[in-house]
Amino acid sequence: MTTVALGTGVGPLLRGWRERRRVSQLELALRADSSARHISFVETGRSRPSEEMVLRLAEHLDVPVRERNALLLAAGYAPRYAETPVDDPALGALREGIEQLLKGYEPYPALVVDGSYTVVAANSGITMLLDDVPAHLLAPPLNAMRLTLHPEGLAPRIRNLPEWRGHLLEQMERQIALARSPALRRLYDEVAAYPLPERADGDPDGPGPGDAATAPHPYFALPLRIEHRGRVLSFVSSISTFNTPLDVTVAELAIETFLPADAETVEHLRSLSG
Repeated sequence: MTTVALGTGVGPLLRGWRERRRVSQLELALRADSSARHISFVETGRSRPSEEMVLRLAEHLDVPVRERNALLLAAGYAPRYAETPVDDPALGALREGIEQLLKGYEPYPALVVDGSYTVVAANSGITMLLDDVPAHLLAPPLNAMRLTLHPEGLAPRIRNLPEWRGHLLEQMERQIALARSPALRRLYDEVAAYPLPERADGDPDGPGPGDAATAPHPYFALPLRIEHRGRVLSFVSSISTFNTPLDVTVAELAIETFLPADAETVEHLRSLSG
């Protein structure tokens, strides 16, 4: 997995992002209304880019907001983007909007996580899925990846665990490729090392009754198939982020909603909420 090379200035960092995006100096120059010569001088340290140029290059390289601050610092400028705690009064309107969104999605599950998959908010649909999860996994800060893949968490009840686990690990790998986050790397290493829990039929990862391979429904996306109170519920997930965020915290928030993938799941959830 590629990582951005650390250097003594902004040049090596920008070069690392450009190479990661597989963009030539000429292509980046055309995008940023500059010249390949100037881009080369910036990357080698022969020219110090202006604050505006740093931000322009970062935008065209799709650099995450947190890393844009790092680029500015490396170039000798102050960070442009604040990192406001979620519970700060300044984000009160944001929190209220998120709570209304999650509440409005009930009885279907939905949650909000930050850049390290710490659960920021969740609705009753998520709480419903946490039946019988041990208290030590529910203690704050609650982590969605740890909760899902831990052999004492939701993993034993996920009928298509190998496929869902692979989907989650690939998602984390993509995030690690976008951000230099030691905390996220440590979390990945932890959850990737979890053993697959043994199923009731004694097979740790083989298909069982109701697994995706034998499911009666054709799915339009990879479903999460999870047991709940003697039923197998099926969901497909969707992840939303905020457009053009100007705050590091807001930039790293993700809203994940779980849409019922069959009529049986809809009926079961409505019966629980009725």
